[in-house]
Amino acid sequence: MTHEPTIFIVDDDEAVRDSLQLLLQAAGFPQIGAYGSSLQFLDAATPQPGDCLLLDVRMPDMDGLEVQAELNRRAIRLPVIVMTGHGDVPIAVRAMKAGAADFIEKPFQDDVLIASVRRALALSAETTRVSEEVSETVRRLETLTAREREVLEGMVAGHPNKVIAHDLGISPRTVEIHRARVMDKMDARSLSALVRMSLAAGVAQY
Repeated sequence: MTHEPTIFIVDDDEAVRDSLQLLLQAAGFPQIGAYGSSLQFLDAATPQPGDCLLLDVRMPDMDGLEVQAELNRRAIRLPVIVMTGHGDVPIAVRAMKAGAADFIEKPFQDDVLIASVRRALALSAETTRVSEEVSETVRRLETLTAREREVLEGMVAGHPNKVIAHDLGISPRTVEIHRARVMDKMDARSLSALVRMSLAAGVAQY
């Protein structure tokens, strides 16, 4: 089932929350989670991969930067769009440096906000896809024997069969057999695909 993204809104101004919710729902985002404080959001919300957060940078309990830091501490990878008032651009820039996907200034135009949300959701979907691919690669790596893993590391390092055979004290023919098994278990159609998968999963280069 395709995950229906939830757009979280954190703003202590009830009128802003209500208008944003109406705007987003009219733009085709039915799943909205609105919170009047940063702590309320952090205590009650359960963001999922593919969601997005609209976050007011100035909040009475925790500001936007503190919320970002807490999300990072919890390893919650959620694209954040920081909403700023007049004169808060320097804070928004700091938020961007800390990983925010975008910032918009109040009062904002409807189309600008919707475009920003769509970009953030696209970023979130891509991040989720990459994460799932890496998880699958790690799962496949775990099916390799110790020897196959050694051969894989030699392949990723770009070593020819003769060098791998010499390093491991086995015959080139045995290396060929292990290479074929590695390619099959990793479901890699080419050496370049195997290298990309392996590096993404953290296989060391030599």
